Amino acid sequence: MEILSSRQNSILALAGKQGRVDVEELSLSFQVSPQTIRKDLNSLCDRQLLQRVHGGAIVGSGIVNVNYEARRLLAPRAKKAIGQKAAALISDNSSLLINIGTTTEQVAHALKIHRGLLVITNNINAVDIMKDFPGIKMIIAGGLVRRSDGGIVGVAAVDFINQFKVDYAVIGVSAIDEDGSLLDFDFREVRVAQAIIANARHVILVADTAKLERTAPIRISHISQISTIVTNRDLPEKLEKICNDNDVRVVVAAE
Repeated sequence: MEILSSRQNSILALAGKQGRVDVEELSLSFQVSPQTIRKDLNSLCDRQLLQRVHGGAIVGSGIVNVNYEARRLLAPRAKKAIGQKAAALISDNSSLLINIGTTTEQVAHALKIHRGLLVITNNINAVDIMKDFPGIKMIIAGGLVRRSDGGIVGVAAVDFINQFKVDYAVIGVSAIDEDGSLLDFDFREVRVAQAIIANARHVILVADTAKLERTAPIRISHISQISTIVTNRDLPEKLEKICNDNDVRVVVAAE
């Protein structure tokens, strides 16, 4: 799948803020033809990033998540910077749990130079990334493999994770509500994420600020239960206050 163009990324960001984008307005804003904008919108809709409507496109309903491969194309530079910054917070000779997510994958990539790590994960993609890293021993959870993204979910995965007590957890989420709720789309993955949070001494949430513009129907936890948030921009004032009141460290990773 081809990476998004800078204009397509800008269109997505605008749609995230407004909820809808219109062909004529985008044509004027980017100084390109309406036909070019229609091609951009059709491409974004084909990748399940937007939904086509008459005259433009809208953001999805918040009930079904965006296709996993398509999510890899969203904010790639921000996710890479977040992954590198989060990995820098993890000490050598420690243990950690990592859940499914395109941003947690970037943390996995950035752990290559670490030594003496024990990594437990329900993320087949993370296993594929780290399996040849010389300084890492890996344990993969058992359970149902979710074909859409390679996540291992279900009761067996939860029971497996509950056997451990690790130094760090690295988790991603689908959305962050303005009241601090951490949200996802699949209750099976939510149960796994909750087990990961419960069995870690230090929980690192990795999330770009686009997650603040999305919604999802199932509550994982609350931001107050996180130790450190690594993101790409300053948080809104309300969330910043929640973090300050609950001693949650916020780390901003420069792109």
